Amino acid sequence: MPAPSTVLRAILSRWRSYKYRFVPWVALNLTRNRSCHKMEDVCNLHETLRCVSAGRADKVVADDDVCSSLVTFFRVLFTWDINAQTDLLSLLPPTTRAMYPAPDTSGQQHKHHHSLHPADAIYASLGFYIDRQPSTMEAAGTGVFVSKGFVPKGAVVSMYPGAVYQSFEPIFFQSIGNPFIFRCLDGILIDGSDKGISKSVYRSCSRRDQLGPLKMCDITWLTSAPLNPLAVGQYVNNCSNGNIPRCHLRPPAHITHFRYMCSCHTGGVIASRLLPAERAANVSYQEFDVPESFPVELRQYIPNIRYSHDVEGPLRCVVLVALRDIRCGEELFSNYFTLVQ
Repeated sequence: MPAPSTVLRAILSRWRSYKYRFVPWVALNLTRNRSCHKMEDVCNLHETLRCVSAGRADKVVADDDVCSSLVTFFRVLFTWDINAQTDLLSLLPPTTRAMYPAPDTSGQQHKHHHSLHPADAIYASLGFYIDRQPSTMEAAGTGVFVSKGFVPKGAVVSMYPGAVYQSFEPIFFQSIGNPFIFRCLDGILIDGSDKGISKSVYRSCSRRDQLGPLKMCDITWLTSAPLNPLAVGQYVNNCSNGNIPRCHLRPPAHITHFRYMCSCHTGGVIASRLLPAERAANVSYQEFDVPESFPVELRQYIPNIRYSHDVEGPLRCVVLVALRDIRCGEELFSNYFTLVQ
């Protein structure tokens, strides 16, 4: 029989993992300090928070720029994979087909085509590519790094994949032991887990919405080799200011709502430890609604799908945008909490 101290340590460890998904705990820590009267006070005290004055201010770059960047990159991926798009191309209007090279049906380019990697496409298109590596933060598990090239300020660096749930849709069983639930400002949830029930739900929804060769989302992010290399945003770690434990969140009473993402790649633990000051946020989450005009042939690279097929309106996505220039070899760090006044 384990000693009581061992059991207590196990319970405390599990609580540290779970509390960031326990709404009463989050609410208590968001309202504990009512002595701060300015939004600047919160930002100065807690540099791991991102504070904006209104929901519309939570845009690092314009949505049109995000859309243009994704379309440009997805077209590069589509062209790279053109030999596998023959059936889909036959369904597209002639004006759309004319935008892409004709597939090679001789088989001469088959070997060369599959010797390439999607990372080559992102580097050719955006001037950088990212991948998953062990984080530079102790006990943080997996992180996301710029492996080649240079990321300019304002560039779309990554995407947050997963099934998209409306605030009223069931997600209880998917959320058990799941540290990859992202809550948007309006209550929409994105389940970024690539394991267990979450994985099965996403695959099921993707098959439900597929129309012959026309795929409405990307499912390769569920594997270790995603076709869209940007779809690793759920592995971006939280920043730290090096002085304040990240578990203490105390904004003023006039904060009305917030976005949060509670992630941990070693069992869900976001420890309240002190971390080096240089690990400030270099990317920021930005919500993006995919417009109806988004090219239908490129939707196969969007790593998101609706949980319910009968939900009206644009598909919600979340991208990560560079807050500054990011050099090759740097790890990406974000702010898990955004507070809106």
